[in-house]
Amino acid sequence: MTTDLFKYQRGQAERLIAAGFQLTADIYTRTQPLLAPIFDLTINIQLPHTVTTQLIDRDTQAPYTLHLAARPTGKFVAQVRQAYLDALQTVADQCFEPDVFQTDSARDLIAYVDHQYHDQLEFLWKNFPTNAVWRRSDTKKWYAAILTVAPDKLGLTGDHPLTVLDLRLEPDALTALVDQQTYFPGYHMNKKHWYTIILDGQVPLAELTERLDHSYQLAH
Repeated sequence: MTTDLFKYQRGQAERLIAAGFQLTADIYTRTQPLLAPIFDLTINIQLPHTVTTQLIDRDTQAPYTLHLAARPTGKFVAQVRQAYLDALQTVADQCFEPDVFQTDSARDLIAYVDHQYHDQLEFLWKNFPTNAVWRRSDTKKWYAAILTVAPDKLGLTGDHPLTVLDLRLEPDALTALVDQQTYFPGYHMNKKHWYTIILDGQVPLAELTERLDHSYQLAH
């Protein structure tokens, strides 16, 4: 459960220190009460997102693990499990940032949009945590989306998911652009007005930002 919570997050060193974590070697550690005075919870974090924990029963000084069972039974175990998850969620909220899209192209684009338009990715679909959109702050219209898709969704082969960028374009220009190699019909979008680029480094950042700027203008 810990792995799932922090899988798409990146810890921030300054925030961890501000939250009371102590750095030893490359591990940030904090011990805190859980359901005081019953347990002590120790949280260990190795950046960017490796998180391990140990829950100690104060009376016996022995590790407590029932809360980690796939299906905890009993009211008390469920209470411990919920308190444990709440504690980890607080750390995630206070000390981590979303880090879903990990290709260099995706990270460069995220930094560009933050600097140029001060817009943040919006993760709108709980069941699809690796899909997000950017929208203009004035018109509230989407101008770009970053998605994680299987290669066969674009007519390609392969086993590893792809990080892709969806952008707006005029229909005539879009028809001329799409070549099914570098530029694809818009995945999960209106294919008359959107197209898709794989963020694997083949398209230079300068071109990506130019095309994103144009898509931004079309979302007026």
